[in-house]
Amino acid sequence: MALTAEQQSSILRYIIDETGFQPWQVAQTVTLLKEGATVPFIARYRKELTGELDEVAIRTIEERSVYFTELIERKVTILATIAEQGKLTPELQARIDATRSKTELEDLYLPYKPKRRTKATIARERGLEPLADIIAAQEITSGTPDEAAAPFVNAELGVPDAAAALEGAGHILAERLADDADARAFVRRLTWEQGEFCSRVDSSKKETVTKFEMYYDYKEQLKTIPSHRMLAMRRGEKEEVLFLSLVAPVEEILAGLRSRIILRPSIFQPLLEGVAQDAYKRLIATSIEVELRLEAKNLADEAAIRVFAQNLRNLLLAPPAGGKRVLGIDPGLRTGSKLAVVDATGRFLEHVTIYPHTGGNKAGQSKGELLRLLTAHAVEMIAIGNGTAGREMELFAKETLTEAGLKLPVVMVSEAGASVYSASDIAREEFPDLDLTVRGAISIARRLQDPLAELVKVDPKSIGVGQYQHDVNQSMLKKSLDEVVESCVNYVGVDLNTASWALLSYVSGVGPTLAKAMVAYRDENGSFLTRKALLKVPRFGAKAFEQAAGFLRIRGAKHPLDSSAVHPERYQLVETMAADLGVKLEQLVADPALSGKIILQRYVTDQVGLPTLRDIIAELQKPGRDPRQKFETATFRDDIREIGDLKEGLVLQGVVTNVTAFGAFVDIGVHQDGLVHVSHLANRFVKNPHDAVKVGQLVQVKVLSADAQRKRIALSIKEALVS
Repeated sequence: MALTAEQQSSILRYIIDETGFQPWQVAQTVTLLKEGATVPFIARYRKELTGELDEVAIRTIEERSVYFTELIERKVTILATIAEQGKLTPELQARIDATRSKTELEDLYLPYKPKRRTKATIARERGLEPLADIIAAQEITSGTPDEAAAPFVNAELGVPDAAAALEGAGHILAERLADDADARAFVRRLTWEQGEFCSRVDSSKKETVTKFEMYYDYKEQLKTIPSHRMLAMRRGEKEEVLFLSLVAPVEEILAGLRSRIILRPSIFQPLLEGVAQDAYKRLIATSIEVELRLEAKNLADEAAIRVFAQNLRNLLLAPPAGGKRVLGIDPGLRTGSKLAVVDATGRFLEHVTIYPHTGGNKAGQSKGELLRLLTAHAVEMIAIGNGTAGREMELFAKETLTEAGLKLPVVMVSEAGASVYSASDIAREEFPDLDLTVRGAISIARRLQDPLAELVKVDPKSIGVGQYQHDVNQSMLKKSLDEVVESCVNYVGVDLNTASWALLSYVSGVGPTLAKAMVAYRDENGSFLTRKALLKVPRFGAKAFEQAAGFLRIRGAKHPLDSSAVHPERYQLVETMAADLGVKLEQLVADPALSGKIILQRYVTDQVGLPTLRDIIAELQKPGRDPRQKFETATFRDDIREIGDLKEGLVLQGVVTNVTAFGAFVDIGVHQDGLVHVSHLANRFVKNPHDAVKVGQLVQVKVLSADAQRKRIALSIKEALVS
């Protein structure tokens, strides 16, 4: 529905009040988003308009804009519905207009919402609403309730006696109390503040050992329960091991409800006390428990998704080895190891299968094949998947290199998601004639060259850096992870002439359809020589060019700025800067020292401010620089290959593979990640593990314990620091 100017103004006011941003920042950001600008584009190329808001702030404005738009649209529907019933009072309209909460809005609408036939409905049909009004007024202080109810006895209507009349009137009053927005808000708040989330084991599983043992008889405050425990308990319920319940402070709630319904002394006080209890136990308790369990689940989901998103971001931004010829190895035992070579751009060259671990003379033949590939293709690095037989293959490769007098880096690479990629439509499109395992070897090689470019081809949920990822809201998870991938891709920038359509699809303003059109055009016409050539791609219009061009790089382009992050809309400005310095544009781009001579204030205009000018200078000093950190690799000990090789007190190097709310998992080269509990992450108090470590980080760890049978390894970074 189209919103009025007043309604749109209300949305802006709500966002401003909630976020604390300046009114002009919110208004400009919302306008840009409505015009189709992407979050990365706004954050990078429209800093003056937003006051340099970062992606997090822009996404917050975007999310709250959606929320408040839905809220106002719902208000319009509810107001119209109540008005049709002839029950819309000025006071009710004012409360509905004032609310900024969807929950409160639905509470206000509840008394007017069409209901199924209830006990209160039946009582009204029997003519008992006037009696309910008399009781609610609490003005009768003498006589008995039965005497007050006598006029409403009517056997023909199903009210045989005074007791039945009072019971029916009580049902009406209970429903009124249960439908009262303020009463519901009171119960909701008290239950959230003081309620306990409890779990107990199913009687049939009482003597069974499961991963949910700590929750067999467990309770924790609802408002403070950590995300991972909430999700673990819910999974236990789903697997029919646990029974979950929400225990509310019933006595305090009933006392509060009684105080709301009992206004003064009257003959109806005992009846009203019963009404309060009936309203809560029959009508309010269950619905509030469902609401709050859902609210707690949503908060747990949000926390888990934040952890997943942070891990994914760190993984995607892992340092690339760069444009080197790489031999990728997908290791195996009985089925052999698949070897695949890619050139510096990731183009597949050749593959073979070797069997170094099956005995006989196969080891010698395998060494020969390995050396042949290394020599024939001038391989510069070897990437080995860290799955089954990964450590054995690492030792085999190092031994082969030593015997041949070769010195090449041998790097263990995470295989997480490689099998998913191998069987995907993208992999079939890239390598229709290759076996799945060969595709996996190619992917492993490319992951070493550029983790981001290769991992975008895999569903983030398959990469293995999440926690309870299958238990959280899947649409919320997908949205968050897609935003992370989009953010990372645009932060790094994309080589227009080598990127896959999967990578291009995450570029600002592009998407899968346009990305495929770009690759098809490139395949048919050869490499793009200029950014402007993008406009020749079918359906690639001016808006897409505005959004995407700055994030696309062309190495060795005709125009010197086409390989940089400078947006084409600012090329003329940079050319003016060069002219003012008395040099050619090519010289300005090639000599970082020249940019230091530019006086920024001279170029400030109504359209271009200092934020954009500073970005341009930073780019001129390091044109097209990859913002990711320098590539490093962990070195695993050759004599430590299995959990059984671990001894308490050993200090080893490892790689952080996953960060959770309770600690971090570290790969130390034994096929089973070890856990560093949050209390062992640093020589200081760590509240959020992400403050201490990140996925992909190299760390020194000390082995605290290793249980081969249960496949559990306890590690400490804190103790390794003092060893």
